[in-house]
Amino acid sequence: MITDEEFLAQLQAAIRDNSIVLPTLPEVALRVRDAVERDDATAQQISELVATDAALSARLLQVANSPLYGGRVSIDSIQMAITRLGTRMVKTLVVNLAMKQIFQPTTPALEQRLRRLWEESVQVAAISRALAHQIPHLDAEQAMLAGLIHSIGSLPVLIMAENFQELIDDETRVDNLLVQLSPIIGRQILEAWNFPDTLILVPAHYTDLKYDSGESADYVDLVQVATLECNTGAAKTAGPAEWAQAPSFAKIGLDPEVSVIEIEGVAEQVEEVEQMFEI
Repeated sequence: MITDEEFLAQLQAAIRDNSIVLPTLPEVALRVRDAVERDDATAQQISELVATDAALSARLLQVANSPLYGGRVSIDSIQMAITRLGTRMVKTLVVNLAMKQIFQPTTPALEQRLRRLWEESVQVAAISRALAHQIPHLDAEQAMLAGLIHSIGSLPVLIMAENFQELIDDETRVDNLLVQLSPIIGRQILEAWNFPDTLILVPAHYTDLKYDSGESADYVDLVQVATLECNTGAAKTAGPAEWAQAPSFAKIGLDPEVSVIEIEGVAEQVEEVEQMFEI
């Protein structure tokens, strides 16, 4: 039987040998993301890049006219959609589309796992966004992106696990491997994607219930609280006593025993985000 340490060693070796390739962002996604990151980029410049990808263009217009962001007037211009949504939301949609392309199963068992992983990621993203609205120094769209990518490292782990029948037959052990290894691989992926440190910290630390970045809440704290609400990640393996001691709750100002969904307006926001991501 393969040990967890042997599994990690084989996974890292497979990554080095390119037999398992870390996910990469498509070229158009990279160009749009880089434009969004520039302070001097205009909505027109970004719209010209978005227009080169039909799927991204359609998705942008769809979201801009959705209940979550839609105004009284329907819009059909990519530039107007970008102005309405803001550049951070554009970046989130770019990554969203790229991740949906990445999460392509090769076996029925993997398909079920990846579908569940995607749904959990969207739920964590939705709750993270809702929580961020209560914390002035954090951006709601950045929080949604943090939730969306928090478990990106799970993908190579699941692909590798398909090579071992003993793991395919043991969901609990796979869950434990994901909690242990997803942070390591997730950090590697976001570093390769040149994401900012504030987001790289999310997959690297979201399972570490002792994580404490200082007095103010950050995006790791939001995602930790959201994963407990969704019963994903470390929430599956940690007990109530461990969660009660997690600094993330105190920094956000929540009691671990209080359901986030019960906070006024949160359930509606979460449902709107889930509809936007079509789950």
